Amino acid sequence: MKYTNLGKSDLKVSRICMGCMGFGNAATGQHSWTVNEETTREIIRKGLDLGINFYDTAIVYQNGTSEQYVGKALRDFAKRDDYVIATKFTPRTQEEIDAGVSGQKHIENYLNQSLKNLGMDYVDLYIYHMWDYHTPIDEIMEGLHNAVKAGKARYIGISNCFAWQLAKANYYARANGLTEFISIQGHYNLIAREEEREMVPFCASEGIAMTPYSALASGRLSRHLSETSKRFEEDSYARFKYDATAEADAKIICRVEKLAEKRGVSMTEISLAWLLTKTTAPVVGATKVSHVEGVVKAVDLELTADEISYLEELYVPHRLAGVMAQNGKQKAGNVV
Repeated sequence: MKYTNLGKSDLKVSRICMGCMGFGNAATGQHSWTVNEETTREIIRKGLDLGINFYDTAIVYQNGTSEQYVGKALRDFAKRDDYVIATKFTPRTQEEIDAGVSGQKHIENYLNQSLKNLGMDYVDLYIYHMWDYHTPIDEIMEGLHNAVKAGKARYIGISNCFAWQLAKANYYARANGLTEFISIQGHYNLIAREEEREMVPFCASEGIAMTPYSALASGRLSRHLSETSKRFEEDSYARFKYDATAEADAKIICRVEKLAEKRGVSMTEISLAWLLTKTTAPVVGATKVSHVEGVVKAVDLELTADEISYLEELYVPHRLAGVMAQNGKQKAGNVV
């Protein structure tokens, strides 16, 4: 495994971040394909054994059971200083808005619950999960700054935002002596490259780490087009993100397959090796121990400039999908 600093912070993270959305009680929450606690523990233990020290979860993943499973496994298998844990909070609910709960209090409440779920005193990275059009940016940034001052979060990150939103938040923080975001977790992979328009150059200029999710496009970039999986069959949200561009994407996936055959490696390794040339630490999920082994191999695979061009040249612009499509339609006063 190779390691790097997360943005301008002193957090030393593995070049692969284990995404933990696939962990949690499948009987509760939004996903039917998640794995149970026993399998979660096996996967995390394998990740730690192979050098992955960076783990990403969220309070909304399977109603907090992802945080619970992940926290217990990390506590059992590793010393606290030997891993970096990130979790996320979502926007205020309508009930909170109606009750007059401020952005600062919302963040405090959610972070306290996440710490309880994880069984930890602090998180290394606390992530603003998606832009909240109902809450003033000063409340968000002050609430996050308070979390850092209280020692409950070492650093803060953001997810699912536009470059202008990240710039607005950080410039507000900078002007007011508050904590700035050090990382962005956006939707970015070989068949979803819209982040290259503004986010990639902005982060490069600001020293902000990119830790993209959906690094393998919910498995589409890791298996042959004729293959399927439980997640592929049951993950309707992933279909929402990718079905509309399936024909164009298939041409790129075929190139991943051909290059993998030529190099004698897996499609996972090719897809992640490409993304590793662009970002700090892709967030990669796993629902089997074998998935972890393939992911880790990608760190040592170096693609040539010609191979990178071969993988990139067929890409055509995509409309925003998933959470970012919802972000793009929001206006102040609308429900997120």
